[in-house]
Amino acid sequence: MTSAEEHPTVIDLTTPSIYLDGIPHDRFAEVRAMPGVMWHPYGDNGFWAVTRHREVAEVSKHPEVFSSAIGHTNLWDLEADALEARRSIIDSDAPDHTRLRRLVSRAFTPRNILVWEETARSIAGELLDDFIRQGGGNWVDMVAAPLPIRVILTILGVPVEDADFLVELSDYLIEGTTDKATLPADAFGNTTPLRLLPFNSPASHALFEYGERIGAERLAEPRNDLVTHLVLAEADGDRLSMTEYRNFFQLLVFAGNETTRTAMIHGGEAFATHPDQWSHLVNDHDLMDRAVDEVLRWSTPVLHMRRTTTRDTVLDGTEIAAGDKVVVWYASANRDPDVFDDPFSFDVTRAENPHFAFGGGGPHFCLGAFLARMEIRILFEEMLKRGLVLSREGEPVRAPSNFVHGVLSLDLGVLEGRVPTGGGG
Repeated sequence: MTSAEEHPTVIDLTTPSIYLDGIPHDRFAEVRAMPGVMWHPYGDNGFWAVTRHREVAEVSKHPEVFSSAIGHTNLWDLEADALEARRSIIDSDAPDHTRLRRLVSRAFTPRNILVWEETARSIAGELLDDFIRQGGGNWVDMVAAPLPIRVILTILGVPVEDADFLVELSDYLIEGTTDKATLPADAFGNTTPLRLLPFNSPASHALFEYGERIGAERLAEPRNDLVTHLVLAEADGDRLSMTEYRNFFQLLVFAGNETTRTAMIHGGEAFATHPDQWSHLVNDHDLMDRAVDEVLRWSTPVLHMRRTTTRDTVLDGTEIAAGDKVVVWYASANRDPDVFDDPFSFDVTRAENPHFAFGGGGPHFCLGAFLARMEIRILFEEMLKRGLVLSREGEPVRAPSNFVHGVLSLDLGVLEGRVPTGGGG
């Protein structure tokens, strides 16, 4: 057995600036090689850094021991009133988590998501055609950012002309996970103390206000969209409270936009950097599902999630006390050589790929996983349709965040590509 006192070696995993050159895989490899689980100081206390695939799966599948509701799912601690104000489905345990998931899950079934496939295909085609016509450019601004936000806004029933504003708010939320926040506390007319807002950002206030206004409109005049489903969703006489609704709206805008965007950015970069892998997909379209999974493993859009122990436990021979913070590092688990052959190779032919892009399994498996897969698949299908071959034209500008594997800009060129007759997607 090992304990925090017996783990003198500490490898920094949290300083945001160390992510400016990408995920610090060398650091994670060192931690994976340590016996047991490493204690990582953070703030006034610290957390247990869970970096190996098997332990990430173990923590994720046992919410009765590793809670999402106690404390918070981010690294820092929150006071009780802040936790309740900011709590969403990802910060809940059963029975609250079960109730929330039951109320909204019907909207995220594969059958319901497939209704939006042609919408996603049309948007992807339009964006790629413009990208090809201009001979390339900033892949983030031209393709990867607008595609998922326009899709999720269409599904939500939000006016597409508001997409740029909501992307801006999402970017400010990410900024809240860095050490370079630029917004004043009263931005967007915010008067709420930042500690009560998700990501400690006044952009959360703006998203809350926006979501409440759209929700009120749908209560008055229901439509066939996801916001209407959320405000009217009912199970056994139970409905979402306004706080639950607005937290869910914000989560959908952020997760339905940012995480899929991140996967698409890294996917574009990976195929531009490894043209042989794009050739595999060009020559064998049956590799599409494997390619989507490999992009998700490679990108790992969300780098970590925190849990808190409900009781004394042991993880990989390490004694962990009740109330300790435990952080599962998906970014490390997705490069674990005990699970993935040649884990630092981008390989669209990879047959076994139990990645953690949508969480570690268990009850918190991402509700939007099917939607994200669908959007990424459609992007690649539309690239294939256009014979698009990407080239690297510069280094990515990365977000200094230890939470999201964010890229702010990425210049890619067009080696080959054609706009279909009529220009449609």
